Amino acid sequence: MLQEELLIQEGILFDPSSVEEESDIEDLTLQAISSLQAAMEKLTATVDELKGENSILKAKVDASMESLFYKGAENRSIFQNMVSVDAMDLPFLNAYLDSLGLPNFRKGSNFAAAAATILPATASSLCPFSFGVQVSQFLRFKARALELIAKGRKFDKYVPDENIFEKGLYMFDIGQNDLAGAFYSKTLDQILASIPTILLELEKGIKNLYDQGARYFWIHNTGPLGCLPQNIAKFGTDSSKLDGLGCVSSHNQAAKTFNLQLRALCTKLQGQYPDSNVTYVDIFTIKSSLIANYSRYGFEQPIMACCGYGGPPLNYDSRVSCGETKTFNGTTITAKACNDSSEYISWDGIHYTETANQYVASQILTGKYSDPPFSDKMPFLLKLKF
Repeated sequence: MLQEELLIQEGILFDPSSVEEESDIEDLTLQAISSLQAAMEKLTATVDELKGENSILKAKVDASMESLFYKGAENRSIFQNMVSVDAMDLPFLNAYLDSLGLPNFRKGSNFAAAAATILPATASSLCPFSFGVQVSQFLRFKARALELIAKGRKFDKYVPDENIFEKGLYMFDIGQNDLAGAFYSKTLDQILASIPTILLELEKGIKNLYDQGARYFWIHNTGPLGCLPQNIAKFGTDSSKLDGLGCVSSHNQAAKTFNLQLRALCTKLQGQYPDSNVTYVDIFTIKSSLIANYSRYGFEQPIMACCGYGGPPLNYDSRVSCGETKTFNGTTITAKACNDSSEYISWDGIHYTETANQYVASQILTGKYSDPPFSDKMPFLLKLKF
């Protein structure tokens, strides 16, 4: 059964600010990266914890932890602390289900959800918003936006223009929960055998979006699942099951197999739809390199969580999440944050720290990990510490 703590945000982001002209094909990916803050809303689940857009995550954050993320009273998210959104001149995307206040979808919408999977949700799933549901939500969003546009210009400042649905960038980061969750009930061979079915569901959703006018797709592969303290604590108690980095071999094997087939799918889609642009981003290599060479980038702890309970080597206890205090057998324990999260790659055993995500972002920005690769002639290329 999928553990309660596995709350990686996964799904679709729609960003219409990415493409200004249809003829600007070469610059598509450059402009796509200019909306990287949207992608990082997915890479860092804490963003929605702090913005209150995801009740599952929000309920697991202790108020005492807010000082680690809020800079003054500006309600800034983690990625804004890493890379200035002002330098990119782009806003954060409102969640599709954010009905409070007056959400502005002019620049796009976030359909991602914590613990989402590609495969349809079941009765035991933590999140009902699987990939197919997110696609359906987008289609509803588009239909409703077009209805509002037809009513007159008074809604123009809240919803995208009609032609933006073709010019916009569709960003995907999903699949990790399908793999990681499966290990609680299936063997490695069974999981490997299920990957084509998982990707068939992804392909169906992407084709559905294409049929609705989407042309620009930005697709992340999955990271080294076996290097997450959560998975090591559960599946890595036998040292023979760990690789040279101390990560669970089976989980990383599943991730690599998934990524190989995902890359093949991206190539297939590009061939089937020559008028589209399908960009595959190798997150696995970026994160694996970070873990293997952690000291080179100023980190002290490649695996151990900053915020958790239990101390070395993992500082992770599935019974108590970051910021929580619980009592077991008469003993009260608290999962506290470390003194300096910048020394750690893992924040809470599941998600990366701000500094680690800054490294990941900086590597994505190089364009070296994208297929097809993109130029480094980025109009706003930021000089990050890495």
